[in-house]
Amino acid sequence: MNYHLALNSTQDIETIASQARLGKHPAHIMWEISQIIKAKIHQPINLEILPKDRSLAKIIGFSESWALARKLSEQLNEDDFIYCDGEHLGIPIATICSKKQKRPKIAVLFHNINRPKGYLALNLFKVKNSIDLFVTGTISQTKFLRHYLNLPEHRIFQITSHPSTDTYFFTPNLTSSSKSKKVRPLIASGGLEKRDYKSLADATKNLNVDVKICAFSPNRTASKRTFPDIMPKNMYCGFYEWCDLVQLYRDADLVILPLLKNNFQAGLSTLFEAMACRKPVIITRSPKAGIINHLIDSGSVTGVKAGDYVELKQAIEKLLNNPELAQSQAQLGYEFVCRKHNHSEYIRELTTNVISRFGSLEDNQDLINNNLQNLKSLYYK
Repeated sequence: MNYHLALNSTQDIETIASQARLGKHPAHIMWEISQIIKAKIHQPINLEILPKDRSLAKIIGFSESWALARKLSEQLNEDDFIYCDGEHLGIPIATICSKKQKRPKIAVLFHNINRPKGYLALNLFKVKNSIDLFVTGTISQTKFLRHYLNLPEHRIFQITSHPSTDTYFFTPNLTSSSKSKKVRPLIASGGLEKRDYKSLADATKNLNVDVKICAFSPNRTASKRTFPDIMPKNMYCGFYEWCDLVQLYRDADLVILPLLKNNFQAGLSTLFEAMACRKPVIITRSPKAGIINHLIDSGSVTGVKAGDYVELKQAIEKLLNNPELAQSQAQLGYEFVCRKHNHSEYIRELTTNVISRFGSLEDNQDLINNNLQNLKSLYYK
């Protein structure tokens, strides 16, 4: 079996790998997997875009997604397996390849398909018949796909370690010299997807704190509801390089993830990065069952209601005034993410429970473990 990995977004994988070896960038999980299973990586770049690609992209994906799907359909056959890291590329690939008599085996990771365009794409392109394995990272996506498409249990797989965090990069190392010079507590936050920085601004504008936000996401743009109309004097938003972002987490007294209402588990990457740096976290409770509410209920993080800036302010004051409680929560969160949401666990889970279903690894656990050890020795020597 020949292995392939299709990426939703275009990234310089080789440069990322090189920077990761130097400790300047978190490792790219798909590059790590490609090294273990000797897979070829495909990205939507340098493609010929046809008018029909633009038309199909109005339903799901991007023009480049459909162009890459056409290209891969000409290259892949029954001896190939392809894993797509998102539905925006996975559905186009499955749709185009379904027309082949001898098509490749296809697995797709679904992030947030239960929305109007998602319903249309699932039905119009008949993905139930063209995708061999539906992969999810949350309970809500698993339940939705299982019931909406009436999938048998063996056709869907939830990665319990999703999303994974590079716990060799995000670590609770020493704070910077600037922290020792600060005169008041520092609150950190980050990301754009479903963020509610208006509530954070209302909760902190009259507190004796500084708020710094890494207002960047490689895959999302801010909505009109994300930021306050006028930024408080104690709040700063900007772009942070990776090493600076890690240092922001380390210097912070609290990390806060204020979220707008959403039907999926928004904010998990930032949440786990902060937890890996052993920081106390306040996060908006999710309306759906899942990892966020589990962490809140277990006491690993503090939860607040969506849009309730008064409750958020009270939670901030409680943790700042009770450092022992804050550190106890931080330690619980740190142990959780290092145990369950690190790259090694994600790779092991995906390779053994997803790719091995198609026979190529022959369920060889020793091979996988050995390759994981080789990756560990490659990074952060």
